Amino acid sequence: MTTSLETSSAPPITTYSTRLAAILRAAMVLFKIRIVGLLLFAGAGGAFIVAGGWPGFGPLLWMTLTGGLAAMGASAINEYLEQANDATMRRTKRRPLVTGAIDRPKWIFPVALAMIFVPSLTALPFNPALSVFSISGALIYAGVYTVWLKPRTVLNIVIGGLAGTCAVLCGGAAAGNWAHPGVLTLGLLVFLWTPAHFWSLAIMYREDYAKVNVPMLPARSSLRDSALWVTVHAGATGFAALALGVVPGLGWLYLVPVVVFTLDLWRRCAQLIADPTTARARALFMASNTYLALILLMICIDMVM
Repeated sequence: MTTSLETSSAPPITTYSTRLAAILRAAMVLFKIRIVGLLLFAGAGGAFIVAGGWPGFGPLLWMTLTGGLAAMGASAINEYLEQANDATMRRTKRRPLVTGAIDRPKWIFPVALAMIFVPSLTALPFNPALSVFSISGALIYAGVYTVWLKPRTVLNIVIGGLAGTCAVLCGGAAAGNWAHPGVLTLGLLVFLWTPAHFWSLAIMYREDYAKVNVPMLPARSSLRDSALWVTVHAGATGFAALALGVVPGLGWLYLVPVVVFTLDLWRRCAQLIADPTTARARALFMASNTYLALILLMICIDMVM
């Protein structure tokens, strides 16, 4: 009987696959893989526009190795620097550096810096623009946004949105023409979309931002004023998306669904203004994610048709 009790109370044996799964989950959060994936999708949109269709595996691979790894490195630095605030906020209190899932964080800075600089500097001799935009996006996010702007001004995410623009420019540079009007318009779209997207999320967690004294707009303004500013940026985002319809290679296959997506986004903004609640903000936040992904998908589809 004693043996049975001792056996039943013994801790389960952690298998190799279980440890590996835990490591992968922690890495996905630390390097913000879902966000980086959307940035790479935005870069791919820029590459498809420049190529007028399928840009080839080479440009997409170099964009991923430079811009993708740089964005992952910047994300790790962001989480390393914000551990104290993350520990007190509902949205971030389960990040691996807070929970101890990653218990030796001293390696993060050197590894993150290597991810930012090594691939990008490797690309410097044959594609300087790709190198510059990859590094610039990381420095804007980890340095300008995280260190400088976020603790100081409600404009933090507005200017920080340039990091997303750099992702689009990386795609254009990888395909050979970052200055293509379509690439610049898509970069503007991502820049305008970022505050509307993130302020919707910040409305949901405005008490947390107020508690840690981070001047995110919804923590410093009323809910209705925040909803109005979300709508201003979402409105401008929609016009940029519609303007892309004149880019050579994009036509009705792109424009018709984008008109529908845009009207739905604006409808949700109107609902948020009329009823600035957490539920409305959450619905708009999720819709804004889908909105950008669908626009990028329609760019890629229409360009190859």
